[in-house]
Amino acid sequence: MRKQDVASAADEAAGLVGLLADELRLRTFAAVVLGVRATEDVSEAAGIPVRETLRALTRLESGGLVERTKDGWEPRLDRLRRAALARSTVDPMDYGDVAAETAAVLRAFLPYGRLAQMPAQRTKRRIVLDHIARVFEPGVRYAERDVNTLLRAFDDDYATLRRYLVDEGFLARAGGQYWRVGGTVSV
Repeated sequence: MRKQDVASAADEAAGLVGLLADELRLRTFAAVVLGVRATEDVSEAAGIPVRETLRALTRLESGGLVERTKDGWEPRLDRLRRAALARSTVDPMDYGDVAAETAAVLRAFLPYGRLAQMPAQRTKRRIVLDHIARVFEPGVRYAERDVNTLLRAFDDDYATLRRYLVDEGFLARAGGQYWRVGGTVSV
């Protein structure tokens, strides 16, 4: 899959998730998926007023998740399937020439370059943090906002990630400045 296709599939998947992130739209979509077809019945099944149901159905229809047919509302599950298949065809990151154990940890916790979750086991956590710390050049001081920007590429919770890097000795800080003090360095 080309980078452009991957980006397009990711955008489509994000759009679908955004549509379903609203609780009323999610409840409305769930009712339609479960076989409820008439607007009034969808409203009752979802437990929301008819007016709100119509608003949710209209948004879901414009997003391609439902369609109005002669029999009522029908789910468009093919859109969800395509988004799921597109995501599953994206190859995990290749971490290059590292030890097999290190590569396995990085693929498990940073499968697409972003942190899926922080390892609970300290040895695995340190492997992940060492990899992340490589974005910081040794000898360079960074303002906190720059550290946050660099860490946001790995996880939206950059504050927790920054704290881990400091606590585990990969970064030091003083006076609002951060600098790299640990981790492996490519030569």
